[in-house]
Amino acid sequence: MSEPRPNHDAGGAAGAGANADARPVRIGYVRYFNTLPLVQGLEHWRDVSLHPAAPSALGDSLLRGDVDLALCSLVDAARAGGALTLVPAGMIGCDGHTLTVRLLSRVPMASVSEIHADIESHTSVVLARVLLAGMHGVRPAIIDDDVHARAVNLLARGDSAAWPETMLMIGDKVVTDAPGEAVYPHQLDLGQAWKELTGLPFVYAMWMCRTAQSGDARILGAARVLARQRLRNASRLEWIVERFAHERKWPDELARRYVRDLLRYAPDVRAMSGAREFVRQAGALGLLGESSAFPPVMVLQRDAAEPMTRALEAGTNA
Repeated sequence: MSEPRPNHDAGGAAGAGANADARPVRIGYVRYFNTLPLVQGLEHWRDVSLHPAAPSALGDSLLRGDVDLALCSLVDAARAGGALTLVPAGMIGCDGHTLTVRLLSRVPMASVSEIHADIESHTSVVLARVLLAGMHGVRPAIIDDDVHARAVNLLARGDSAAWPETMLMIGDKVVTDAPGEAVYPHQLDLGQAWKELTGLPFVYAMWMCRTAQSGDARILGAARVLARQRLRNASRLEWIVERFAHERKWPDELARRYVRDLLRYAPDVRAMSGAREFVRQAGALGLLGESSAFPPVMVLQRDAAEPMTRALEAGTNA
C-alpha cells in the first residue's frame, strides 16, 4: 500500500456508504508525515479525489470551491467569518510538545524583534505571536519566508551566518532541514509553550467544509469516512511508521514517538476548549481580523465506528 496520491478513481473499499451523487468528494490535505494517520488509506476509496497542497493554501482552496473538504488551518476558519465549518472527524493537534512547530532564535525570546515565518503556515504564525505577547510581552514583526528553500540552500552551502536571527519552521523540515543549537541556541516548541501558558491542548488544523454545504449528504458521508479512517489508522501506527518514516528521512524511533505520543488526532472536548481559547486570545490581540469568530462545528452522526459523545456535541456548539 502506498502513500496517498492525487486520484480521481481510486477503486477500493475504504469508503463505506454509497452516495447518490456520483461526483467524487474532493479532499484537500497536506503531504506531511503527521497527516498520514488521518489520510493513509483514503486513496482506496472509490468516491474520493485527493488534492495535496501547502497548509496555507487549503483554506482559500476550500472557500473557492476547488475542494469539498480540507485539512485547514484553524486561523483560516476563524478568519472566514462563518463561511467554513469544522468537521470533527480528525485534527492535527498536541497536548504539550509538538516537535514540528518550532521557533528558532539566536537571541532570547524576550528580545525577538522580527520573525522570518514559514510561508506554509498560518496558525503557527499567529500562535507564535500570541505566545510571545503572552509570555514575554513582545510583538515582533513578521517576515514571510520560503523556509524550505532557504534551509536547503544554506545547509548545502554550510553558511550558518546567513540564517536569519529568528525563524519559525513547521512540518517535516524541522526534523530533516533545521540547523542545530549551534546556530539557534534559543528554541521554543510552540505546542509545549501553549500548554504551559494555558494548560490546554492546541489544534493546528482540522477537517473543514464550506458552511453552505455542511448539510449535504455527500459531505456528511465523507466526514464519517474520514472519522472511520482516522480510527482505523490509530490501530496501525506502527505500520505507518515502518512504511513511511524512512522515505521521509525521519528516524524510526522519533517518528514513532511523534505520531504515537506527541500528536493528537481526535477532536475531543479538551482539544475544542483549547481551540476556542486560542481564537479568543488571538482575536483579543487583533490577529484575526474584524469579522473573525469561532467557526461553526458539524455534528457527526454517531455510530459504532465514530462514537461522538453528547458532551463533545454540546461543547463544540455552545
